[in-house]
Amino acid sequence: MVATLTSTPPSFLPLWRRKLPTYNPTQCLGTGKEALEISSNGYIKTNTIGFPEKGISTRPGTSSTPRPPRPRRIILVRHGESEGNVDETVYTRVPDPKIDLTEKGKAEAEECGWRIREMIEKDGANDWKVYFYVSPYKRTLETLRHLGLAFERSRISGMREEPRIREQDFGNFQDREKMRLDKALRLRYGRFFYRFPNGESAADVYDRITALRVFLMRWYKWTVQQFEGLNNMGNGNLIVMQKGYGGRYSLSMHHNEEELREFGLTDEMLIDQEWQKTARIGELNYDCPMVNSFFPHFEDEGCIT
Repeated sequence: MVATLTSTPPSFLPLWRRKLPTYNPTQCLGTGKEALEISSNGYIKTNTIGFPEKGISTRPGTSSTPRPPRPRRIILVRHGESEGNVDETVYTRVPDPKIDLTEKGKAEAEECGWRIREMIEKDGANDWKVYFYVSPYKRTLETLRHLGLAFERSRISGMREEPRIREQDFGNFQDREKMRLDKALRLRYGRFFYRFPNGESAADVYDRITALRVFLMRWYKWTVQQFEGLNNMGNGNLIVMQKGYGGRYSLSMHHNEEELREFGLTDEMLIDQEWQKTARIGELNYDCPMVNSFFPHFEDEGCIT
């Protein structure tokens, strides 16, 4: 559901010569036909829509209320390299939400924007737009601003600042040595439930809405054990949830098995993503591998685990 023609970005001025617009918190909301893009803390989530969904059906029991279109993709983007990624002592003197991107991080963000555009244009559609959800963290806003250089105004249906998708809170001004100890304790206690002093646990983030990995955990109903096996993405990288043949979103529509295993998906999770590719909205996976493996006595019935 997306696309236009150029997959190769035109030549452009170096970052230091460009005048970028200042951020205005005013929300620019699109119409019901213009889908979504989502960010998370150091993450931006972006959704792209085009409109093979134009033949929108109506809700059951109604004659006129159209069913809202679903974006073809939900793209989760990690922020570009920040000053905190380069120098951890920054967290001891600068509030986490106010940490800037480095020049490298700005370049990573822009390059990510062109990768997203190229992905969209390969679909061959002409009526696509993107919608962005972004957290209020400075490094995330800067990432979106530079990522957005790949799109003309006519291609952006809107954006919204959403505080609930901010990064996990690790505490206020962070003591470097204490943070190292806390992270070591988290590994012993469990990455999902360990709550940082004056901060949050991943479980707290789950309750409020989610950063990148927790967003996927909630969407695909992954277990705590599966979450704890996931790996963080590199700065400026993205993971794509793309609509499958039955209307559900699957990571396997865009990513290959090697990429998903590198991210931390297990055999069970990969099998489920393959099912998501063809399943229809509202269907249940009656051959769910997690159910088969959870109950040992199913092995006697010849169930695949």
